[in-house]
Amino acid sequence: MGKTIRLAEAVARIPDGARIMIGGFMGVGTPPRLIEETVRQGKKDLTIIANDTARPGVGIGKLIDAGLVRKVVTSHIGTNPETQRRMLAGEIEVELVPQGTLAERIRAGGYGLGGVLTPTGIGTDVAEGKRTVEVDGQHFLLELPLKADFAYLHAKQADYLGNLAYALTARNFNPLMAMAAGIVMAEAQNIVPVGVIPPDAVMTPAVLVDHLILKERHHG
Repeated sequence: MGKTIRLAEAVARIPDGARIMIGGFMGVGTPPRLIEETVRQGKKDLTIIANDTARPGVGIGKLIDAGLVRKVVTSHIGTNPETQRRMLAGEIEVELVPQGTLAERIRAGGYGLGGVLTPTGIGTDVAEGKRTVEVDGQHFLLELPLKADFAYLHAKQADYLGNLAYALTARNFNPLMAMAAGIVMAEAQNIVPVGVIPPDAVMTPAVLVDHLILKERHHG
């Protein structure tokens, strides 16, 4: 289907200032090669939508360390002191979103919904400046959908059509993000022939994947 692409070529298509969703939870399920190539090419002014920023030198933390990120939309930054430092210094804008709300906002973006109604955040700073909706006497925040220009996914297996299977909890945000981004780039631990992945194991179907990163030899 022509979806396989060299790593450097894939990342070269990403402009400065892009919005990128990145799968993973503390680096688990985050695509290391796509992250490292983004750092190598020096893409800048990025908006990153992800569960967290991992730790310095790990996963998304590498983008933070390199000073490539302008804004983060995330559920927490508590494990990355460098993100905290840059936020306090005014170098990075951080939008903190409760984890469940973050997942639902991404899902809403992928499913074409107008928003999510949630009681989470009512009566707190999270509600500041947001619309509320009353349903049967209960108040909810209207949280708007999240979309991105690109998504970086990591799978345990991919076939050459682009069907993806994940390893247990490494699945996390990856399938949701595949629905909510304009261009989806996936790297996998192994690329296998079509038919090797059982249909019931496919969590992200090939129709959602635009580019599958080739496995490449280094230094011979």
